[in-house]
Amino acid sequence: MASRRSRSAQATSSRITDEQIADLLAKLQALLPEHRIRSADRVSAAEVLQDACNHIRSLQREVDGLSGRLAQLLAMTDSSNAQAAVIRSLLK
Repeated sequence: MASRRSRSAQATSSRITDEQIADLLAKLQALLPEHRIRSADRVSAAEVLQDACNHIRSLQREVDGLSGRLAQLLAMTDSSNAQAAVIRSLLK
């Protein structure tokens, strides 16, 4: 019987509160560029999470594009160039 109570107490203590969720959503919202402008507006949690996912996808596309451009530049660079060699070693 005591073990049931202790497990129940652990489950209760490990649950995140509505206040903590609201705080985490506010912090996430502050990281999103489009939300900094309208941070005073009331936005649903689903909208904040969707915008965060969209922003992460956008960042990933930007990284992919920059990686492609860097690869093209390195391909055109003289392979004996010391700076190109350093960049190549960092990318491995």
